[in-house]
Amino acid sequence: MQDEGGAGLVGKVVLVTGAARQLGARFVRRVQRDPEVERVIAVDSVPPPHRLGSAQFVRTDIRQSAIARVLAEHAVDTVVHLAVTGGSSGIGGGARSTVKETNVIGTMQLLGACQKSPTVRRLVVKSSTSVYGGAARDPAVFTETSQPKALPAGGFAKDASEVEGYVRGFARRRPDVAVCVLRFANILGPLADSPLAEYFSMPLMPTVLGYDPRLQFVHEDDVLDVLRLAAQEPKPGTLNSGTFNIAGDGVLLLSQCSRRLGRPTVPLLLPAVTWVGSALRAVGVTDFSPEQIRLLTHGRVVETTQMREVLGFEPLYTTAEAFADFARSRGSGLLPPERVGRAVDRVAGLLNVEAAVESEAEGANR
Repeated sequence: MQDEGGAGLVGKVVLVTGAARQLGARFVRRVQRDPEVERVIAVDSVPPPHRLGSAQFVRTDIRQSAIARVLAEHAVDTVVHLAVTGGSSGIGGGARSTVKETNVIGTMQLLGACQKSPTVRRLVVKSSTSVYGGAARDPAVFTETSQPKALPAGGFAKDASEVEGYVRGFARRRPDVAVCVLRFANILGPLADSPLAEYFSMPLMPTVLGYDPRLQFVHEDDVLDVLRLAAQEPKPGTLNSGTFNIAGDGVLLLSQCSRRLGRPTVPLLLPAVTWVGSALRAVGVTDFSPEQIRLLTHGRVVETTQMREVLGFEPLYTTAEAFADFARSRGSGLLPPERVGRAVDRVAGLLNVEAAVESEAEGANR
């Protein structure tokens, strides 16, 4: 874990939404250690199970207009919006309809309150690379200006896209406020509580037959570091207003993840994977959503040049290192990694043989 201390923020009063989740609580603890921060206001609709240090916790639902009174009462100048979530299990999760309302309606209420506030000067919004969607015709690498081939039809990806649209509107209406949107790749680490972390923790990992997607990860410690960087005055030669992809260097194939976890995969035809996902959600095992199935089919890789050259942020963990730290926290899988590797290779070999047979048969028919 990285030290949760650090250098100064421009804001004397920092408000953090989503403080009941572990990531929000860790950021609250980190930012309040800054000597230039006078107060930290931690906001959520439920009491946090994690310690918040000396921060003042305000129990309020950002979907309600009361958030405007909180901003005014405490003369907040920096808002860090972490309450945009995929709704995994645990604190901050819940029914999909409630999660969507918090993500979208809650963001609208928060932005409306920020727009009316004369004291707010900086806004940081946690978003996701899921806004790029997941389709067979996607580019190999997404940049911040890439447009999805098909707009997300639902789930967290659609929520994140809508949230970003509202944030862009707010930035136009309040050009005096520095706005930073951080599109995070899949967040992993020892404390990760995302749907993908739950998927990687399953004893058997269902996969889509014939696909081995490329995946990117960002370590939860790097998430805290870049959130803090975005919430402070920009360093000389950098700019922390705008939209930035945030991910560790490199990529991992899903088959490599399986090997390193020591967990066997169960390759299934796409319709079967969709059915298994529905069954798993029904029994509360994991949020194996259509959005996650698309990720595990087509993968997603983003360009991070702007993160380094404009924002001035260099992650401490690569994609492989973030995954390794997560894997260590989950313990060994059912099988040794070398046995999993051999099993995956055998399945891949069988698929190749079947594909060759089908190709020969098609040639003979022609």
